[in-house]
Amino acid sequence: MTQQVQAGIDPGAFALPGFDLDRFVRETLAEDLGVAGDITSAAVIPAEARFTGVMDSRDAIIVAGLPIAEAFFRALDPDVEIECLVTDGDRVAAGTDLMRLSGKARALLTAERSALNTVQHLSGIATMTRGYVERIAGTGATLLDTRKTIPGLRVLEKYATRMGGARNHRMGLWDAAMIKDNHVAVAGSIGEAVRRAVSAHIENIIVEVDRIDQIEPALAAGATHLLLDNMSVALLREAVALVNGRVPTEASGGVRLDTIRAIAETGVTFVSVGRLTQSAPAADIGLDFQAE
Repeated sequence: MTQQVQAGIDPGAFALPGFDLDRFVRETLAEDLGVAGDITSAAVIPAEARFTGVMDSRDAIIVAGLPIAEAFFRALDPDVEIECLVTDGDRVAAGTDLMRLSGKARALLTAERSALNTVQHLSGIATMTRGYVERIAGTGATLLDTRKTIPGLRVLEKYATRMGGARNHRMGLWDAAMIKDNHVAVAGSIGEAVRRAVSAHIENIIVEVDRIDQIEPALAAGATHLLLDNMSVALLREAVALVNGRVPTEASGGVRLDTIRAIAETGVTFVSVGRLTQSAPAADIGLDFQAE
């Protein structure tokens, strides 16, 4: 029989705009439980058995996702005792205990993988992000994430980049216009594309340019932010000098940890990095039984 998932989860009143924690937990557990439920725990673990364990990190990480992990455990055992030993955004060394919990063994072992998957994924993103943030420290540039996220996980992944110290770029297609090469191709020119966005009364108009000669037409038409796409360091310096502070500038495209410092030192306002959410490796985090 499938275990009942409790409604109304409130792990420390964790809330993110646009994210339904109850629904995420419910649907994630349903995916794992299927129709038959956790057949291993039902067969192997006595119904009255208790489990006391510790979630710990085998890697040095920036922590992200503990309140969500807590929600998974509470969904299957509302009476579980949980002590979070660190806070999201903390930097911890390898071997650090993150959470202690004690409760119904079947419930906690059923929730274990969903909880760990979430913390591993989000902590991996936060950890990679912090590495990029530290690499550009002192340059004046701000690190941005992108919309290159796993479908359905954008709010969580962008939360993780914030835990790592980045600033969120657009959350979706709705909160700013971003005019890219295909929009320009259909509209006929950068100037025409920007003018149409201005006529639609869009406040924030980001325009992607990959050549110096595209900058003035974009600005003249009303661009409020320029995305300097796949430009060399030398070209970025030239573009920043030409813009001369009239709008924020953003370097984007193929940015890596070994190149971001030189890019940031060109004077751009922002550097955006898709790999933060696209390619971050999961952190090595486990849950180990402890005898009482």
